[in-house]
Amino acid sequence: MRIIEALRKGNRTLLEMHLGMLFFGIVCQAVGALAIGNRWNYAASLWFGVAFAVAASIHMCRTLERALFAGSDASGIVTRGYLFRYVIVAAVLIVVSLTEAMNPLVFFLGYMSLKVTAYFQPITHKLCNRLFNETDPVAEPLEEDGAQEGEIPVGQ
Repeated sequence: MRIIEALRKGNRTLLEMHLGMLFFGIVCQAVGALAIGNRWNYAASLWFGVAFAVAASIHMCRTLERALFAGSDASGIVTRGYLFRYVIVAAVLIVVSLTEAMNPLVFFLGYMSLKVTAYFQPITHKLCNRLFNETDPVAEPLEEDGAQEGEIPVGQ
C-alpha cells in the first residue's frame, strides 16, 4: 500500500505517461520477438529508446513547472527545454548510428513512445482511476451572473 500512496502523491499525468510508454514498449517487444532475427539488439535498442523517452518526459514536466512560475520568460524556458531535448536525442541517434551498438531505427521507435503515449492517455487515466479507487469530477455549468459571452464577470 505504500507504493500506491507514493504514486498517488506524485504527478499523476507523468505516471499515466510512463504507464503508456511501458505498455507501448511491451507491445513493440512482443511484435519484435516474433519478427526480428537479432532479438537482443532489438530489445536493447527499444528499451534504451523507451528509457530515453521516460527521461525526456520527466525533463518536459520539470521544464513546464519552471515555466509556470517564470512570468514573461516562460516561452524562453519552454523553447530552451525543447531545444535541449531535441539536441540530446539527435546526438544520441548520431552516436548510436556511428557506433552501430544499437539499431537507430528501433531506438527511435522506443523514443516515439513519448508521442504514442498521448493517444494512450485516456486508457491509462482510467486504469489509474481504478488503481487509486478514484473518479473524475463531473463538470457542472457555471452560475449566470449577467456577463456576456467573452466578457470577464464584474468582481472577479
